[in-house]
Amino acid sequence: MSQSLVKNYVHIIFSTKHRNDFIDESIEEELFAYISTICKNLSSPSIKIGGTDNHIHILLTLSPKYALMKVVQEIKAHSSRWIKTKGRKYQDFFWQDGYGAFSVSQKHIFATINYITNQREHHENEDFKTEFINILDKYKTDYDEKYLWD
Repeated sequence: MSQSLVKNYVHIIFSTKHRNDFIDESIEEELFAYISTICKNLSSPSIKIGGTDNHIHILLTLSPKYALMKVVQEIKAHSSRWIKTKGRKYQDFFWQDGYGAFSVSQKHIFATINYITNQREHHENEDFKTEFINILDKYKTDYDEKYLWD
């Protein structure tokens, strides 16, 4: 075959440092649009971005040109610098060090989009820690909870 054909859907999840509430509804649209541009510039277009005050979900198509770790690193670095320019309220903004990333099959794309779209409603009944542990368990991901939270 003379060309490489790749289609990798990835659901990325990470929180603000110590799950501090920074991403309020007044800035989330602009933040999500900014992150979408970062993804596009990394040839990994976002499909859906959402979250709540203390964490974010990104569904994207991962480019074969970049390692997942690099994409997440660039998203966090650039968006963190950007949000700090939005006023005093955000000057202490940081993302957590780690992240979760999970492959999504083509047949589960719409369910994942809906899940990300409805994050604020979802978190009326469940906190981020519970949600993230449930996702880790769903994907049968080995973890030590003492290293999950910073």
